[in-house]
Amino acid sequence: MGILGALLIATLLLGATSAKRVVTIQSGPLVRTQGSHITIWCNVTGYKEGVEQDFEWSMYLHSAPDREIRIISTIQPNYAYAVFAQRVNSKEIYVERLGRDAAVLHVTKLETKDQGQFECYTPNTDGEYLGSYSAKTNLTVIPDTLSVTSVAQSLNKVEGDMLQLTCEVTRQTYQHSHLSVGWFLRSPDHSIPPQDMVTLSRDFVLHAGGPYKQRFASGDVRLDKTSSTAYRMTIYRLLPADQGLLYCEAAEWIQDPDQSWYPMTRKQSEKTSLKVQHADKDFSIQVTTERRAYTVGEPFELRCTLDAQNILDRYFSVSWVFSSSPVAVVGPSAVPVLGSNYVEREASGQMTIRKESPSVFLLKLQHLRQHDAGKYICRVTEREKTPSGDFVDRTKRSRNVQISVQPIRSNMTVFLASNSTEVLEGEPVQLTCSLRALSDKASSVSVLWQWTGKGSLAPQELASVNREGMVKPGPSYRERSSYGEIRAERLRTDTFILYMYNSLPSDEGQYKCVATEWIQMYNYTWENIGEKSASRSITIKTVESSFFVSASSRTPSITYGDSFDLQCIVKPRYNPRIPVTVTWRFQPSDGANGEFRDLVTFTHDAALQWGDQPLSLGTRATIEKSATNTNFKLGVSRAGQHESGTFQCKAELWRKNYDSTWTKIANRSSNLLGINVFKPVSKLRVQQSNQSLWFVENSRVWVNCSITSQTSSDSQHTVLWYARKSGEPSTAPELLLKMNHNSAFEYGTYAEEERLKSRVQSERLSPQLYTLTIHRAETSDTGTYFCVVEEWLLDPYGAWYQLAKESSGFTKVVVRQPEIHLQVEETESNITVEETGSIRLGCSILSQSTKDSHFSVSWYVVRSAQGEEAEADCVFSIGHDAIFGNENCSPAEALELDSRLQFERTTSDHYSLTIQRVRPADSGNYYCHVEEWLLNPRNVWYRLATNNSGVTVVNVLEQVSTLQSVVCSIDSLFYFVFFYPFPIFGILLMTVLLVRYKARSLSRSQEGKNGAPLLWIKEPHINYSPTCLDPPTLSLHPGSVE
Repeated sequence: MGILGALLIATLLLGATSAKRVVTIQSGPLVRTQGSHITIWCNVTGYKEGVEQDFEWSMYLHSAPDREIRIISTIQPNYAYAVFAQRVNSKEIYVERLGRDAAVLHVTKLETKDQGQFECYTPNTDGEYLGSYSAKTNLTVIPDTLSVTSVAQSLNKVEGDMLQLTCEVTRQTYQHSHLSVGWFLRSPDHSIPPQDMVTLSRDFVLHAGGPYKQRFASGDVRLDKTSSTAYRMTIYRLLPADQGLLYCEAAEWIQDPDQSWYPMTRKQSEKTSLKVQHADKDFSIQVTTERRAYTVGEPFELRCTLDAQNILDRYFSVSWVFSSSPVAVVGPSAVPVLGSNYVEREASGQMTIRKESPSVFLLKLQHLRQHDAGKYICRVTEREKTPSGDFVDRTKRSRNVQISVQPIRSNMTVFLASNSTEVLEGEPVQLTCSLRALSDKASSVSVLWQWTGKGSLAPQELASVNREGMVKPGPSYRERSSYGEIRAERLRTDTFILYMYNSLPSDEGQYKCVATEWIQMYNYTWENIGEKSASRSITIKTVESSFFVSASSRTPSITYGDSFDLQCIVKPRYNPRIPVTVTWRFQPSDGANGEFRDLVTFTHDAALQWGDQPLSLGTRATIEKSATNTNFKLGVSRAGQHESGTFQCKAELWRKNYDSTWTKIANRSSNLLGINVFKPVSKLRVQQSNQSLWFVENSRVWVNCSITSQTSSDSQHTVLWYARKSGEPSTAPELLLKMNHNSAFEYGTYAEEERLKSRVQSERLSPQLYTLTIHRAETSDTGTYFCVVEEWLLDPYGAWYQLAKESSGFTKVVVRQPEIHLQVEETESNITVEETGSIRLGCSILSQSTKDSHFSVSWYVVRSAQGEEAEADCVFSIGHDAIFGNENCSPAEALELDSRLQFERTTSDHYSLTIQRVRPADSGNYYCHVEEWLLNPRNVWYRLATNNSGVTVVNVLEQVSTLQSVVCSIDSLFYFVFFYPFPIFGILLMTVLLVRYKARSLSRSQEGKNGAPLLWIKEPHINYSPTCLDPPTLSLHPGSVE
């Protein structure tokens, strides 16, 4: 049923069930592939008849389901948004009307961005809104992963041949889909539509096209699924009508929600061109071989190729003939029948008769013999059955193939090469014998090595290598060969090597390589086919003729602690078979006898030996030998005076014989090499600038001694501190302190005299900075200080020696008492107070000279009654040692338990004095006197400064007598007035309460009956003030009526 029919049925059903307006869209979700053509139908029912309906299409992306994207409209030409406008204008998206109330949306080429929800909207044409005006469906766009591949071929077949074509169909769809695969034939006439040959439908049903139905039913045409992706079509007997272009077509189907199947994508493979020729009964023969000329022992192959149609359905027999003699006959069954002369060769594997394919026959002789030369032919006979049942034979023969077989001759050439024509004694001699142009891979070569010395006529045999590669030394060289001095080997089939590892002068002469080529015949015997040779002269140069030894050093003059290297160069370079013994010898510069003595020896057997009287080098000597045995190095680090002298190198050449014995063959001594060792030049520099430093008494004095440069980073210093008292420039400086380079301290006479041992200290702040510190400085420490630096170095033998000495600049040190900064608050004030009152006098220290200052505080008064010329009286004092009273101030009023004076120190710099119960005689001008005291370095207190505060004028008013004052002044009257009434009042209150209780108990019944109110009294409230100025009050509060 088509789209139009579905729309009509949906219209009828909806119209019959409802009169409302209903918009229907193709149900989803719809799954389509990218790039395919999709159609979505939409129709409307329930509208007023006679009005053509319009359709507007929009979509909503899943990422923005509330945002409408307009696509196309049948009423508005510019309805589409920009994202779809170009595709609408190019007719890639269009709407097809199926009627007045039905339309189909076409998207000819789907894109991935088209995935989303499509909406079909129909504008209202009824004048009122009743029903639905839009419908939505979902569209999913998946990648087109269908792949159809078949190898494109051009095939030429003959009628009756079999044809097999394979098609690979793959897909990567995650949706549930079905495949249909079929083979189609397009005839050369393109106006004729393709013919369906055989197809596997989406429902997995095989069916064939019209012309192939009968052949498919008979099994001549079939389609097989050979793997999960491979589909093979087979035509067992081709017909001329089968020629044309053959291709494979596959479609991927998916079932929509309405249960209909839709082909999402359809693809074709590459086309195969097939030509089918009519059957031909004739045949032809062709005989081929690689070449016509051969050599004895080579393999020989002869092929007879039959060219005919339908060979498998015809019967052929092939006969091989050599010089009119039968060799073999191969019938249709491929079983050969051999001639009498070839049975033995075939049985021994020397001959092969084989049918390689239905059309190719092989004759092969493994090893040609000389009598195999001649003419070879191939004769083919076809036996065909006639309609009458008789057999008719047709025979054809090939052209003659002439074969020539030549006897084997050696074309070998021999080349002899050596590692050098002139070899130094002890170095190896290597001779390489290379062969070229060997006859055959199956051939073999034997080699004989010979040597002819100078003046010798007969060559001597060194060694020989037979065909199997076995080595046999010559009679005169068996002993040397047994020790491995001479070795011969076959490196490859065409390369032979002779080694002489420890060459001797007697080995000089002419060396010869004689090579003989052998070949194995068909009967497994070996035949000599040629002999060639090559020679080469070798000269052996003795090592003594060019033996030379020299000694050298880059640093003939060095300083203490430096290193020097001595090199012994042995020339020329020798191999390990002739090692060298090298001895370093030394003659001290202060040697009495002037004889050389051995220091160290490198022996020829790789041992290291020290001399009987080696230098006191210890671990300071390094011994090195180069890998080539040409450089022997003696290194001395941290050299001293004992290494100053003359050095010499002595070398001996030794040869190791093949029996492991040693023979000394040469002896040489080098030139004399003098080494001078000096003390280093001092680079000691000490800071020379003069300076003056001021310090406060009891502080810490420090003087620096700075070393600006030194000779070595390993230098150590002895620092001597000197001092000279101030005011004595003519006196010589005295040693204060000495700090040795080993950090030991020594006090000088100045430290003893000035009692500085307990207060002086010397430190090493860094390798080049020293400091002198005087703790708790006194004024007597004032003077001039300087340091003297001695530079010490450690010689290579572990002993210290003084290299240089230098003095620093002068530092003038002045120690003085602290500056006076004592300041007392000088603000003046007036205080008026009544007699018996109290006054508070403050004393604030605004600043002090040092943080360690102690203060003595005294208050003085100039009384008003004595006049302005009167002397000040001491009121109160406290010393710097926190003891009341001092020798400068003696208070007139002693401090006792009932004293009127009260002293307070609220903070470290604030003092106060309170005078209680003042009298008129206390009137006057008050001030405080402050003395600042310090403790000197010798723990003795001294007064540094004094200062007075401002004046406080105190005026005491004389008091007049009142009743209150009289009462408070007499104790008995005070108690009588304020304390005795309370117990009397309490007794009276208790009596009243008791009487009240008795009366109430007697009249309760009467009073309760007549309802008269009862009067009760709360307990009295007593207000009491503890001061004598406010007498206690007694108040009674009335009760309430119950």
